[in-house]
Amino acid sequence: MTTDYLQTKGRIFDIQRYSIHDGTGIRTICFLKGCVLRCKWCCNPESQEYRIQEMVVQGKTKTIGRDVTVAEVMETVEKDRPYYNRSGGGLTLSGGESLCQPEFARDLLHAAKAVGINTAMESMACAKWEVIAEILPWLDHYLCDIKHMDSAKHKLFTGKGNELMLENARKIAESGQTYLSIRVPVIPTFNDTPEEVKAIARFADSLPGVEEIYLLPYHRLGQDKYAGLGRTYELPDILPPEAEHMERLKREVESWTKLKCHIGG
Repeated sequence: MTTDYLQTKGRIFDIQRYSIHDGTGIRTICFLKGCVLRCKWCCNPESQEYRIQEMVVQGKTKTIGRDVTVAEVMETVEKDRPYYNRSGGGLTLSGGESLCQPEFARDLLHAAKAVGINTAMESMACAKWEVIAEILPWLDHYLCDIKHMDSAKHKLFTGKGNELMLENARKIAESGQTYLSIRVPVIPTFNDTPEEVKAIARFADSLPGVEEIYLLPYHRLGQDKYAGLGRTYELPDILPPEAEHMERLKREVESWTKLKCHIGG
């Protein structure tokens, strides 16, 4: 069997081991460079540009981005196989938007599946359907972000409307090829009202096979990165939602849908 896919090259900016987020169990997360959106709250602004950049981190200039092969990434992923086996974990692709590097994402997922490692991808599904369809056979868990049901407001805060993403989310669900979860970054002034979250939850509940929705509270952990990149953070006065508010949103979701609702994850 040919293993040419192991030599496919891609551009990443980090590999994080021993994560308990972005999929089940203990996971290794590979962060890919490049994104089609410009979300005002983005906690990984260094992921947005595909080009290799320099960013000031704790007073020192750091190069952000490096080119690697699938085989090189798998060397790191393979190190933690015992943890995956015990916890049900595996490899997760994140970014950025992994679909901006479709061949690399596909072949990296293929490589993991070829050696029996569980795969997940955190994505906005903002790509042509043909791109997504090529990835699905190698993907165990699609963690799909749905940020807002109103396209105009979605465009105001992210730079693009939401039509393609909603269409693709439905196609992914209808394909039955992967376990699909919906994730909602809860951002004050953007989508944190019960009505807005309820609208997303109702859409998620209409997707065949979807059983879970994750509400991800806004945080400010990436704010300093903007200064390091010489950029202005556009939501400087926004505070994270209080735990009580998140619990209220969770209750709203579970009262209006049959979905299991999680806070965080």
